[in-house]
Amino acid sequence: MSEIVNLTEAAAGQIKDMMQEHDELDAMLRVGVKGGGCSGLSYGMGFEHEVQEGDTLLEQHGIKLVVAKNDAAILNGTKIDYKQSMMGGGFTIDNPNAIASCGCGSSFVTANNKGTPEEC
Repeated sequence: MSEIVNLTEAAAGQIKDMMQEHDELDAMLRVGVKGGGCSGLSYGMGFEHEVQEGDTLLEQHGIKLVVAKNDAAILNGTKIDYKQSMMGGGFTIDNPNAIASCGCGSSFVTANNKGTPEEC
């Protein structure tokens, strides 16, 4: 059974480093979706200290993740990874629900959620 969000070990390691760097060792990682971006929806990640009503709380590789109820269906089965290259590193998000995305890779639409596109 897959989780709403699947965090790879590489992504978890990078998140732990960021938590330590920003003195957020007791925080959770909120993963969400908001309107905007080139395609209409965009991903958001940030540190969180409280679980809100309706949130789903997950734990993977020592990281506590929080996903809002309204975002769960859009993110269901999403894989978050961290890739390192000669040009630096960055998070990659693979959402099986996305039917279209823009070139930047952080904006998308699903069959049921179009969002509100913005100019790039």
